[in-house]
Amino acid sequence: MVRFASRQKQAFALLNQGEFIMSAQIVYQRSAGLTEKETHYCPGCTHGIIHKLVAETLVELDVLDRAIAIAPVGCAVFAYEYFNCDAQEAAHGRAPAVATGIKRVLPDRIVFTYQGDGDLASIGMAEIVHAAMRGENITVIFVNNGIYGMTGGQMAPTTLVGQRTTTSPYGRQIAGQGHPIRVSEMLATLEGPAYIARVSVHTIPRLNAAKRSIKRAFQMQIEQKGFSMVEVLSTCPTNWGVSPVEALHWLERNMIPVNPLGVFKDIEGRA
Repeated sequence: MVRFASRQKQAFALLNQGEFIMSAQIVYQRSAGLTEKETHYCPGCTHGIIHKLVAETLVELDVLDRAIAIAPVGCAVFAYEYFNCDAQEAAHGRAPAVATGIKRVLPDRIVFTYQGDGDLASIGMAEIVHAAMRGENITVIFVNNGIYGMTGGQMAPTTLVGQRTTTSPYGRQIAGQGHPIRVSEMLATLEGPAYIARVSVHTIPRLNAAKRSIKRAFQMQIEQKGFSMVEVLSTCPTNWGVSPVEALHWLERNMIPVNPLGVFKDIEGRA
């Protein structure tokens, strides 16, 4: 993307003189924290935006060369191809355990997991709870779109009451299926975590706020303060059955009232 420095009148004057000169300055380019690999995500999915925020944060904190990503099973299963740092694939739900092992063996590395709600809040619930309880000095990026995206749109632990999925065609019912789990609120009750926040990327202001929280979470790890997690509300237009634009509005209307944004725990007392 370039910004043309010459003004219109100057350009026409130069053209009349047969000496058109154009100066250009790069104002935006792909983060060095991302590879050039094209992502596989569906149109309108906000995984790509979240990748961008994480990658930019690693570069800005000057830790990209010692970062290690833990990729999950789920939509982000190929995350190791997109982050321009070392990475390790983990079995379904076991990313916090793998991250714990790597961080304990290589304590100078910046270790983070990147997990969806099916991976983290279902099969991996015990893993994330105990990693947080122990205060493991890792960072977790938890992407919550309220549905199983990769495997066909089944109901997830975070699916909203009344939300239709392939396994709840009449909508999630409290009787028999219970309420959605609010992971951030739950983990914030534990003694171990240093920082827990929930953000969203459905508007530019929210995107900017999300980046600040992600940077704060990584800073906690750099300063060896303990476990940190940022839950990012995300869209899934394909399995929600709406357009990418409508998905952003649906998230704001339906997900945020149930999953309020904000900081749920910060051991340094910042809001």
